[in-house]
Amino acid sequence: MEIKTNSTEFSFLYRAADCVLILLSLYICAKAQYVELTNAYIVIATYSVVLFLLTSESVGLYRSWRTSKMSEQIMTLLCSWVMMFTAILLVNYAISFDLTYSNALLKAWFLFTPICLVFWRLIIMLAKEKARDMGYNRRTAVIIGVTENGLQLAQELRENHQLGIDLVGFYDDRQPDRLDQQRMQSTLEGNADVALEYVRGNHVDHVYIAMPMSAQSRIAHYLKEFSDTTANTYVVPDFFVFNLIQSRINVIGNVPTLSVHDTPFYGGTVWLKRLQDIILSSLILVLISPVLVAVALGVKLTSAGPVIFKQKRYGLDGRQISVWKFRSMTTMENGNEVKQATKNDARVTPFGAFIRRTSLDELPQFINVLQGRMSIVGPRPHAVVHNEQYRVIVDRYMLRHKVKPGITGLAQVSGYRGETDTLEKMEKRVEYDLRYIDSWSTWLDLKIIFMTVFKGFVGKTAY
Repeated sequence: MEIKTNSTEFSFLYRAADCVLILLSLYICAKAQYVELTNAYIVIATYSVVLFLLTSESVGLYRSWRTSKMSEQIMTLLCSWVMMFTAILLVNYAISFDLTYSNALLKAWFLFTPICLVFWRLIIMLAKEKARDMGYNRRTAVIIGVTENGLQLAQELRENHQLGIDLVGFYDDRQPDRLDQQRMQSTLEGNADVALEYVRGNHVDHVYIAMPMSAQSRIAHYLKEFSDTTANTYVVPDFFVFNLIQSRINVIGNVPTLSVHDTPFYGGTVWLKRLQDIILSSLILVLISPVLVAVALGVKLTSAGPVIFKQKRYGLDGRQISVWKFRSMTTMENGNEVKQATKNDARVTPFGAFIRRTSLDELPQFINVLQGRMSIVGPRPHAVVHNEQYRVIVDRYMLRHKVKPGITGLAQVSGYRGETDTLEKMEKRVEYDLRYIDSWSTWLDLKIIFMTVFKGFVGKTAY
């Protein structure tokens, strides 16, 4: 038995077309500006194609987009192109190639290429939609099992017209009065045996068996029965009973396994995330170096004690790390009792109140990012004593540590920053942290960084 994961249709053709368009757009820009394509441009074009394929693979550009909005695909493409171009410029600067380019040509190429890449994708999308509107490239499907999974699948099939799949009937062995017919939005056509006869007589393309996991013997029975038809048969696993995070199918030998709680960082994504952290934190530290000096002087001149406060926190996989901050209090709690800062907290110095309110006290953590202890974006680290307290009372709390802690995160830009004086606030923070882990992408990281700069840098709940 071999388990295969779903892949993009004609993914090789998409990659090939992108490579051709990248090279063709450079050629067009060069001709338009009467620039001769020397060996220097051949070198940069080669590096660009290779790096674009690598960055596109890492951000998931070539995955299946059939159930996603076109805008999401376009933003992913643009993100990949900007990452590639930035990497080219950084490599060229670091290695100092003795090559000369036309800045005007490179700027035109940088702007013109993504337009070409987006334009041809729009043409393909419109062509597919037109063909399906005319009745081409459409499939029919039946769902066996009026379960939560079956109802959600039916909703997806109805709402996502780009799938090109028409739901022609619901089937279930139970009586109609035991089913949620309102959500079905159609009548029950009969039981599974009736579905079998209908599929045989009407050349149905897809059969989705959405029975509960407890009905394993019945599922096996109908899989055998439908193997006597030409329909593509799918089992819709009842995995909604679990709270999945970054779930994926793995195969050990010939035994399939499903990861319930997993990390988004494996393989190339580990290095992509680390490269992103190194580049951004290095640039930020250079830019904010005058601010670091000013804040350090402010701390030193306004209160007695060290400039930097180091506190033990939980990092990746629950390992303890030392997190750096500018000292903002008269005390430096780092033991079994760590009290959260509150409004008008007497421990906070006047200058400390300012740097806490503006998050300037967090700036030394960019050094932690360079050290590899933290990431720029991720769940905010809590004091060890708070971790031990909340892991007992907040469901799935420790799953936050499937990734490195961050300077900013989805919870912080969503309004859950500062003091967590109620259990509900901590639960919401954990909810957003896990949502970030489950939906991580490079584009999401950049979006959170952007929101932090323009929305989350100053907070009313940061004391």
